[in-house]
Amino acid sequence: MSQNDTPEFKKKMVRLHEEDGRSYKSITAEYGVSKAAICAWCNQLRKECQTSPQTKDDYDSMKENLRLKKENEELRKEVAF
Repeated sequence: MSQNDTPEFKKKMVRLHEEDGRSYKSITAEYGVSKAAICAWCNQLRKECQTSPQTKDDYDSMKENLRLKKENEELRKEVAF
């Protein structure tokens, strides 16, 4: 089993996109994973959210962290201005 096949690696790729807001292109360039694979893993996570309360909580936390990171960045820009 290669590193790209492990659940931990897939989860990391999903987190980079969903929680950190990284583009598919930047993840692909850094890790050599196809855009299609990342999309599939993100879609799989969204499907799991429908049946698993724990997965839904994890996904909601990722989205909230991304929102807060963006808000924080905006506030830093305002303060710097």
